[in-house]
Amino acid sequence: MKVHILDDWFDTLKTLPSFARLEGHDVTIWTDHTEDLDVLAERLADADCVVLFRERTPVTAALLERLPNLKLISQRSVYPHVDVPACTANGVMLCSNMSAGKPSIAASELTFALILASARQIPQQMQSLRAGTWQLAPGQTLMGRRLGLYGYGKIGGQVARYAEAFGMKVWWWGSDEGRDRAHAAGAEVAPSREAFFAQSDFVSIHVRLTPATRGLISAEDLLAMKPSATFVNTSRSGLVADGALEAALEAARPGRLALDVFDPEPFTDTSDPVISHPNVICTPHIGYVTEDELDMQFADIYDQINAYADGAPIHVINPEVQ
Repeated sequence: MKVHILDDWFDTLKTLPSFARLEGHDVTIWTDHTEDLDVLAERLADADCVVLFRERTPVTAALLERLPNLKLISQRSVYPHVDVPACTANGVMLCSNMSAGKPSIAASELTFALILASARQIPQQMQSLRAGTWQLAPGQTLMGRRLGLYGYGKIGGQVARYAEAFGMKVWWWGSDEGRDRAHAAGAEVAPSREAFFAQSDFVSIHVRLTPATRGLISAEDLLAMKPSATFVNTSRSGLVADGALEAALEAARPGRLALDVFDPEPFTDTSDPVISHPNVICTPHIGYVTEDELDMQFADIYDQINAYADGAPIHVINPEVQ
């Protein structure tokens, strides 16, 4: 099959062990990013299969209609960037491994790294040192502080294990079903949503973005947090209501934000009032961007390609296409 891989910005994938799974296929890797319809249609004109690098490039009906040779889109995890009905209408199968069975260790590690960096003001202390002004004000010790995890799932569970190793007190909030699962597992659940935000020293959200969860975290939630607290988001920017981060920074409640996700992405506005604020630690959506994580994720993606080529597709999202 003629396989085109989009958005491998650092030309990483061919250096990973999993790339050997594409042996026998004609592979083209694009290392830049474009959403120009004409450019994409020209690049992918001969593609039998397109591999998506997470949600970096939207796949629209207008694009699909210009790719008559395309048979398969292979990717991993959620697919809000893919027009599934248009895929079906154009005879394109979408395969995406939705339940890989284990948490993203990379995303979990980054979440806890942001908690540590915020508690000890690591970026700000570095800047102070380089400016010749030596130390800033004291930071926070994690032991004994309360971490609130919103969303009782795999990544949140991994973050909880890191936090407990540091002696933090972990409690949970989330949907009714998620709180029921936390209770059943013997985990501590906050007595109310209000208490969860007001009494946590750190709040980290681990929820999938869907139409139902968009804007899940409100300005009221953030403004209920302590001035000494930190809000962490390594999930999706859209989980936080529009304007809520700006309101929080203006009120200094919570006092700090630690963010890995933005809207839109790539986010390049250096004058944005959130990313330019001194009390914000921000990283460019690198939660999943480690060699180990990419190797695991793309092994799944390549397995889907080989299964399709063998006539036995797996993880099919639109089975109407056969």
